[in-house]
Amino acid sequence: MTENKMGTLPINKLILSMSLPMMISMVIQSLYNIVDSMFVAQLGEEALTAVSLAFPIQNLMIAVMVGTGVGMNALLSRNLGEKKFVEANKTALNGVFLAVVHYILFLVLSLTIVRPFFLAQTSDPEIVRSGISYLSIVMAFSLGQFFQVTYERLLQSTGRTIYSMWTQGLGAVINIVLDPILIFGWFGLPRMGVAGAAWATVIGQGVAAGLAMYLNAKKNPDLQMDFRGFRPQKSIIREIYSVGVPSIVMTSISSVTTFSLNMILIQFSSTATAVFGVYYKLQSFVFMPVFGLTNGIIPILSYNYGAKKKQRILEAMKLSIIYAMGVMLMGLVIFQVFPVQLLSLFNASSEMMAIGVPAIRTISLCFVLAGFNILASTIYQAFGKGMLSLSVSVTRQLVVLVPLAYLFSLTGNIQAVWWSYPAAELVATALCVYFIRMLHKRVISQLPEELNVEMPVTIKK
Repeated sequence: MTENKMGTLPINKLILSMSLPMMISMVIQSLYNIVDSMFVAQLGEEALTAVSLAFPIQNLMIAVMVGTGVGMNALLSRNLGEKKFVEANKTALNGVFLAVVHYILFLVLSLTIVRPFFLAQTSDPEIVRSGISYLSIVMAFSLGQFFQVTYERLLQSTGRTIYSMWTQGLGAVINIVLDPILIFGWFGLPRMGVAGAAWATVIGQGVAAGLAMYLNAKKNPDLQMDFRGFRPQKSIIREIYSVGVPSIVMTSISSVTTFSLNMILIQFSSTATAVFGVYYKLQSFVFMPVFGLTNGIIPILSYNYGAKKKQRILEAMKLSIIYAMGVMLMGLVIFQVFPVQLLSLFNASSEMMAIGVPAIRTISLCFVLAGFNILASTIYQAFGKGMLSLSVSVTRQLVVLVPLAYLFSLTGNIQAVWWSYPAAELVATALCVYFIRMLHKRVISQLPEELNVEMPVTIKK
């Protein structure tokens, strides 16, 4: 087989070719999240609060999907870099197997924990009813999402991110189109309310999963997946989880953080919780392109690490960090200048405006640092050092963010709570700089220097 483009294409061109499709698809995804909440907000503030309170469990599902995908992605790309094509195929098969196992787990949870989860957060019967309806559907019918994420990761692992853009874009567009139809009961269909938003979500995910599976079968020659005689392999699953579990835990911590902050904010008012949920939807418009960049950079770093191409690794690290911080800088400007316009998208009341405008401006002050921290954590994962990413996440969210938010809430001033975000990001940045220096010293600098070998020239006499 010829060398994969991840080992030959100029780094800047490679990053753009692999990351731009993912960044575009992530922007589409974030637009879907915003539009979804805009429609739900038309049902009332209680409906918006219910969806916001459901976010920790949804984030936990995403953590398991994406974390496992990161582990599979890193191992598969490294196998390709080392020209271990049989092992790459086995990694893909075991990754799909894990997607099925994880779906079954969340199917069981959808039947057992949803009601206690909402009752632990609020006693408002309307919020509880809407939240249970929404989250039960999203969890019980999540097989499409598990397959979508897994098969998109297989496309990304082999450098075919343009196809991932197609699948994510299709799923998001279907979701956006179906949202008002199912929520408000257009074209003779029954008015489903919040449940309609959930059905629009799972239908879009199912269609996207089907397209991702088709593209892998027809457009991904680097992988030859054949499930006949398949048996799970403990050694491969162990390697996937060695990177994936820290990533799962790291993202799951966000669920714990969001749940904790919801509990803190709801002591002020349900409007404060709704503001927090709206902020998360809005910030995804800025963060999702950076996550698209990370999806493109992981296979590049893993492949070139497997191929022992030191200079390509260093150049990829430098450029990706610059791009991430640039995107976050643009987000900072938007959030500082247009907070009123952003909140107006969600039918914000005067109380929501009073709480939300200072919240958006305060939290966004840490965006540029957050861009660096996200890329730094991605670099650790690409080298199989997922525990470093986990250490940063635990420190940022559980050691600094949540305790500070609680302490600031004791002042009785809700605006003080938002300052816990910039403080946590500053601590995380210091830790990320230290880990990057350590990774360079212990891993990257140990790779052999690449030699420029010139071909002999034959001179005719």
